Amino acid sequence: MANNEIQSTLQSCGFLKNISPAHLVTIAGFCTIDHYTAGAYVFRQGDFGEDLFIIVDGYVFLERAMDIGSHKGSVVIDALGKGRTLGCWSALLGEPHVLMSSASCQKDSTVIRLKGRQLRKCMEEDTPFGFFMLERLCFLLRERIQAAYGAMDKI
Repeated sequence: MANNEIQSTLQSCGFLKNISPAHLVTIAGFCTIDHYTAGAYVFRQGDFGEDLFIIVDGYVFLERAMDIGSHKGSVVIDALGKGRTLGCWSALLGEPHVLMSSASCQKDSTVIRLKGRQLRKCMEEDTPFGFFMLERLCFLLRERIQAAYGAMDKI
């Protein structure tokens, strides 16, 4: 996937809605493309996470495993497809974060990986851009909290 294709995909995802062309070019410069087969994990609960992921193609379940004494199981928090975003804490906190869920590919999937450290550096150096990204990250967290509550209602 060429840099212009990465830019096009980033621009079309809801997470980066209304991003400036200059910031789009900057972000695309530190993105990589990852490919996963069905059944593979983008990340696992308990791992350290530093990056954001935007789904280019495929279908990913965001799952949370629970172990409460004799009760064990997992719940699907959200089902994510093309253009959806996962991950984010490291960009907010400025440090690796223990992931609270797993992202499992339900079919072959391609994702754009945004390097969390580099994104945060850009946010710190450019206050208006940093504010823009904090707002976008807050919307992403709101989505996850709503999805988690929805998943808990099904338990």
